[in-house]
Amino acid sequence: MCVACLERVWQQVPAQFVDAGCASKAFDEMRRAVLPLAIGEVVEVGFGSGHSLGHYDPGRVARVLGIEPDAEMRRRAAPHLRSTSVPVEIVYAGGEALPMPDASADTVVTGYVLCTVTDPTACLAEAARVLKPGGRLLFCEHGIAEPGLRRRMQRGIDGFWGHLAGGCTLLRDPLAELQVAGFRCGEVREARFTGLLGLLGRHVGGWAIPRTSIARI
Repeated sequence: MCVACLERVWQQVPAQFVDAGCASKAFDEMRRAVLPLAIGEVVEVGFGSGHSLGHYDPGRVARVLGIEPDAEMRRRAAPHLRSTSVPVEIVYAGGEALPMPDASADTVVTGYVLCTVTDPTACLAEAARVLKPGGRLLFCEHGIAEPGLRRRMQRGIDGFWGHLAGGCTLLRDPLAELQVAGFRCGEVREARFTGLLGLLGRHVGGWAIPRTSIARI
């Protein structure tokens, strides 16, 4: 096989690896618990290949604008797009610079993306910017394990993991990131990954609102 062909194959590996993991039962159970809360105009940061689409209520969601910078992930979204009745538009963009006006979204969703964005605080600031007054952020995110062996293992493999999983880090704390970015969490669910996914530590899901919205109430 030629060098250029090998390079093309290798470029697809992170998307294949991440997509397979995100299709797992544990991820899907968290989405099922959180995403039916979405209403109106929805902006999903980290749309990936569209595993979230089956969990939106078409009677409550007007449209989903999927933010996804990875071309291979956008290509993999085709089967999910064909199977949903929710209107969807996928946009090539990153979470740190959302291509939409202020106060234009009823719901912003971050779906296992704060582990990968370069600047989670900037990403969440953008989420707050585009939310309408009274709008909510829905989140499903994985993060660092509780202190102990699993956390030490995460620290040991994090560099390699990032290369394999498209820049994902195992060492962020999504609830802490939300607090730093000025969000107040409402209901939060938490679960530990087990089995082959154990090195992902734990994941959390729930909703949050910007403190600026609280101040306006």
